[in-house]
Amino acid sequence: MKLSQFRFNLPPNLIASHPPKNRDESRLMVLNRKDQTIEHRIFKDILEYFRDGDVFVLNNTKVFPARMYGEKEKTGAKIEVFLLRELNRESRLWDVLVDPARKIRIGNKLYFGDDDSLVAEVIDNTTSRGRTLRFLFDGPYEEFKKTIQGLGKTPLPKIHDRAVEPEDEERYQTIYAKHEGAIAAPTAGMHFSRELMKRLEIIGVSFAEVTLHTGMGNFRTIEVEDLTKHKMDSEEMYITADNAEIINAAKARRNSVVAVGTTTMKALESAVTMPNHIKAVSQWTNKFIFPPYDFGMADAMITNFHLPKSPMMMQVAAFADYDFLMKAYKEAITNKYRFFTYGDAMLIL
Repeated sequence: MKLSQFRFNLPPNLIASHPPKNRDESRLMVLNRKDQTIEHRIFKDILEYFRDGDVFVLNNTKVFPARMYGEKEKTGAKIEVFLLRELNRESRLWDVLVDPARKIRIGNKLYFGDDDSLVAEVIDNTTSRGRTLRFLFDGPYEEFKKTIQGLGKTPLPKIHDRAVEPEDEERYQTIYAKHEGAIAAPTAGMHFSRELMKRLEIIGVSFAEVTLHTGMGNFRTIEVEDLTKHKMDSEEMYITADNAEIINAAKARRNSVVAVGTTTMKALESAVTMPNHIKAVSQWTNKFIFPPYDFGMADAMITNFHLPKSPMMMQVAAFADYDFLMKAYKEAITNKYRFFTYGDAMLIL
């Protein structure tokens, strides 16, 4: 398939910039692939579609406050630094994006905090991901990490074009987030409330967890028309043996395995060893899923409504069927569903 096939007209007012009052009361569009039907529900109605023994697979990555604001030495120019990846814990080396990039050169120092409590030096500006910084910090690692977190802001995508608000610290995160490392939230999971998860447990649904630290590759513009030529950024992922066993056991007894979000689906597909079986892994993945694609694990998927020409939309099209998804998106726009970060949800059966 071609990039241009994933273009559609999304009215800007349908991009949700604030979360709903209650996590589990977003709208839910239900796509049944077998019957080719579309239903309009509320997210907590998801209880009606699953039974005892089914397994929901969650991505337990935790978003860290990756966006920082500093000043360039001598000139005092305001510089935004977006932390992408910790390269070396001992040396305090990080891959980052800087904006405006044209003002930054190797050897430049950046100062952060009202009292310049943190200093970084640019040591490389030729990486494919932007720049490499060395933070000049003499204290213990725990103190350094605490300083970074205190200075950093919730990395809300810039398309929302608003200042980060106090509620974003909690709401731009799933309630089951555990392992810090993501620069973007696995948004499908943000619809789950504690009450809804408890009600799912009561009807016999189990939860398995994977960890995939969502990276910037999900938001980079795809610049090739031929999708086979696109290369995704690598993301770190883990699946423990215990969680792999929960998922494999559900497949063995013919219960449904439900991938909560595109990042969860990517992790599952990166760990498949044979149809209906995954292995425990600790690795990096740059898997890029687009139609046509044969999925080896999930029977159902929960996801948000995605932006045009995004890798997430392409993965969902591969799972739902391209024509069916385009029909659903058209109906979503007609019915004013909310798209992207804080938007509504889709269940694909």
